[in-house]
Amino acid sequence: MVDPEAQQNQRSLRRLVVSVQASYGRLNLLIALCDNWKYRDELIRTYEAELQAKGAKCHRLRIDNRQPSLKQSLSDLVIQEPALQEATTPALVTVLGADELLGLRLSDPTSAQERFFFSLQWTREALREFRFPILLWLTPDIAGALAQQAPDFWSWRGGVFEFSQPIAQNFPLNPASFNLPEQPDAPAPPKAIADPAELQQQIDALQTQDPDSPLLASLHNSLGKAYKNAIRYAEAEPPYLKALELRERQLGADHPSVASSLNNLAGLYKSQGRYSEAEPLLVRSLSIREQQLGADHPDVATSLNNLAYLYDSQGRYSEAEPLYMRSLSIREQQLGADHPDVANSLNNLAGLYQSQGRYSEAEPLYMRSLSIRERQLGADHPDVATSLNNLAYLYDSQGRYSEAEPLYARSLSISEQQLGADHPDVASSLNNLAGLYRAQGRYSEAEPLYMRSLSILEKALPANHPNLAIVRGNLEELRSQLK
Repeated sequence: MVDPEAQQNQRSLRRLVVSVQASYGRLNLLIALCDNWKYRDELIRTYEAELQAKGAKCHRLRIDNRQPSLKQSLSDLVIQEPALQEATTPALVTVLGADELLGLRLSDPTSAQERFFFSLQWTREALREFRFPILLWLTPDIAGALAQQAPDFWSWRGGVFEFSQPIAQNFPLNPASFNLPEQPDAPAPPKAIADPAELQQQIDALQTQDPDSPLLASLHNSLGKAYKNAIRYAEAEPPYLKALELRERQLGADHPSVASSLNNLAGLYKSQGRYSEAEPLLVRSLSIREQQLGADHPDVATSLNNLAYLYDSQGRYSEAEPLYMRSLSIREQQLGADHPDVANSLNNLAGLYQSQGRYSEAEPLYMRSLSIRERQLGADHPDVATSLNNLAYLYDSQGRYSEAEPLYARSLSISEQQLGADHPDVASSLNNLAGLYRAQGRYSEAEPLYMRSLSILEKALPANHPNLAIVRGNLEELRSQLK
């Protein structure tokens, strides 16, 4: 049986090649969409081989995080390859890296991604000096943001080519829960998140223009993610369910993209404390990935980690530990010892050991995780805040209060700066710092932190969420000590 997704991808590839060939000697902006970087690279190799066999020159450039300007990057390339300005030489420039630009602002007033979008909005006329087609590779999420933030640039695109083989997403689990500090399997969302209303408008427009577009599932998934990042969990469920339904119908029940949707929906349920609903989704997601991608694929490691995290959260430690260890082994083997995903696995395994009182085993894992994150992500990244919080919690549990306090304080500062004052992760930090003060008898300092933590969570979480019960209990115990 012919795979309809493969057929659509081949049609898109043929259209892309024809558009490139028709654009030789003049500027034409072409945009290609793909969620899977490995499949993207395969496609690039395929069309470059075909074009080069017919005498074309193919060049690649990567947008730099430090200087995220398409115009500057192209100018630098032309200096290196002056033949690009000869209209008689058929050539193509493939542009990569736009989907890798850091969305977090950190200590800068604007993020690299924001600077890239801003520069594009005023790039149209500046690019006219280039006499060759430009093929810009993006993910659907980044393409949607580009259309919103640089509409003039987007409006003069010469074609959009969709390739549907999205790589599985790691769902963000609650970082640093109150009595068992743990880490999400994806970076925490930046301050600026997608606008659900604008995403819904894109969905409505595409539904009218092309109701069978593979991009619809990605947009519904992005809408669910936007609601989840905004802590609007009830509104996140329908678009996640719709993305799952579309992918099952368009791609088949055992496609890796279906596994991704199952994983994301389970992450939402986990955030709401709906563990019994999350577990079968994670089990099915893991099964699909092992079957379709192989036992040592990084996405299998993600599923193992997320299922282990669910078991960990329920106190099912003997079931969680081998899954965490297998996930860590795959990541070290496939991604390298200093990859941020390795840091996530180290962090989660350390959290498991801490829950069991195995402190001497947990500490070196937490410290290695923190070191990787600071080196790979920067000192003010939200994942660094999580590592600081978790190491502080370990020290706190051992009565090493003087070592724990500055780590808690730094973690809280990063979370407030990067995620906003009302984010649940800030509530976690406030709760944990308050617990440290309470353990030292510093009750007057602890109470306002507990109260602020509770206020944040009452707005952000469902009324029956276990973290709410934890903070309420902590505050009640403190007040009983104050009497």
